[in-house]
Amino acid sequence: MGDPQLFGFVGPSVNWWALMPQIILLGAALAVLLVSALAPQRASNVFTTVTTLCAAFTSFVVAVGLWNDVKIDGPSSSIASAFGVDGFSIFFTVLILIGLATTALLSHGYLEREGMDPPEFHALLLCSAAGAIVMASANDLIVMFLGLEALSIGIYVMIAMHHRRSEARESAIKYFVLGAFSSAFLLYGIALTYGATGSTNLVHVRNYLDTVVFRDQHLLMAAMALLLVGLSFKVAAAPFHFWAPDVYQGAPSPVTGWMASIAKAAGFAALLRIFFAAFASHDVDWAPIVGALAVITLVVGAVMAILQTDVKRMLAFSSVSHAGYILVAVHSASAAGTSAALFYLFTYTLMVLGSFAVVGAMGIDDEHPLSRYAGLGRSRPVMAIGFTVLLLAQAGIPTTSGFIAKFQVIAAAVDNKSYFIAGVSMVTAVIGAFMYLRIVMAMYVVDEGEEGSSPIWHWTTSVVVIAAVSFTIVVGLVPQFLIEFAQDAVPI
Repeated sequence: MGDPQLFGFVGPSVNWWALMPQIILLGAALAVLLVSALAPQRASNVFTTVTTLCAAFTSFVVAVGLWNDVKIDGPSSSIASAFGVDGFSIFFTVLILIGLATTALLSHGYLEREGMDPPEFHALLLCSAAGAIVMASANDLIVMFLGLEALSIGIYVMIAMHHRRSEARESAIKYFVLGAFSSAFLLYGIALTYGATGSTNLVHVRNYLDTVVFRDQHLLMAAMALLLVGLSFKVAAAPFHFWAPDVYQGAPSPVTGWMASIAKAAGFAALLRIFFAAFASHDVDWAPIVGALAVITLVVGAVMAILQTDVKRMLAFSSVSHAGYILVAVHSASAAGTSAALFYLFTYTLMVLGSFAVVGAMGIDDEHPLSRYAGLGRSRPVMAIGFTVLLLAQAGIPTTSGFIAKFQVIAAAVDNKSYFIAGVSMVTAVIGAFMYLRIVMAMYVVDEGEEGSSPIWHWTTSVVVIAAVSFTIVVGLVPQFLIEFAQDAVPI
């Protein structure tokens, strides 16, 4: 064979060490599927859970090594600058791996109780996590789209895996159809970005926009609008949130937690990477639209949450409201705002996963009326206390991580002189607190004989709830280490 350069082709340089977290996760997924195919009796629930946890831990160790490399040598890239290795990508890699391990623990008892197939579920979960990491690390819009599809396809199937519940299949179809529409918007936005700048690489796009003055910006404005619409669907921002309540309610509880935390985090990672890094020089054009989306999302999420009687739907609209707070931080278009968004995403992920751990334990038949939580403070006092802490943290009560997160977001809005948005954020926080207090009151204030059913409490759920509550309180009291981590992760 001759020299490839003689034929005019030189392959891109690949930093395999930077890709190792995704390789480990995909290798674990293939191992689970291989064992389930060749020796199905060995592919037990314990084996698949342990394999997923080992893959998450090994990838976490690699991510720590990559973080040290970035601190010493600075950011780098791989695969012809299509894949970034910087503090931002490693921050989300760590967050996604924590979410992966937590969801694996939550699904252990759930799959056992509901009679679902563990190998397929864990393989899809691992592939979805790999897609989320690719999405957060992508320096190219095409690679970002591939990561988004890998994340989403795994979620579509995991939602529908509960074959005994027609609601699960209905939710999967809704999410799939609406997800296809959002992907189309995103692809059109990518195409128009290429038409306006001549590249899909975010670094090239940023450099082009910094040096070129447009006579006619209509093509670029349309590109930014379509990208924003496509990603707003993924993060469940109003008015693109209509799928969230039905899908969250019908999906298996561990999958709902995965969607509400990691899928949302990956969507915001892409949003921040595109708008803060690539389109930073045109923040005057996109920031007002993001601000309007933030206000609408905050109001819709807070008001609709208090009208619900199903706890899963309450938390679904709560998730919409949380997306609004993160959009407030994005709207500030500053390093402080981006740092606040990263801090909020990290703390919110642990809070919502802990909350859905309790919800999953309570929903024996995956039905979650508020009446089922009546008297939980008497029948399961430890569970009720943990759930109360997590709910109050989401409401933004002092001494919890939720208070620090909301404070940073509102401070970023005030620094940006967005006083109206800051005021709306504070008012909707009060409105949203009513919904959380409804659940707390149902658990503790109940007449004799009106207690709900006693839940099945798996030990893996206990581990998740204890870890989530501990993290929430520790960060609420000593937040500096996470604040500095988020500040170091702001993309340059």
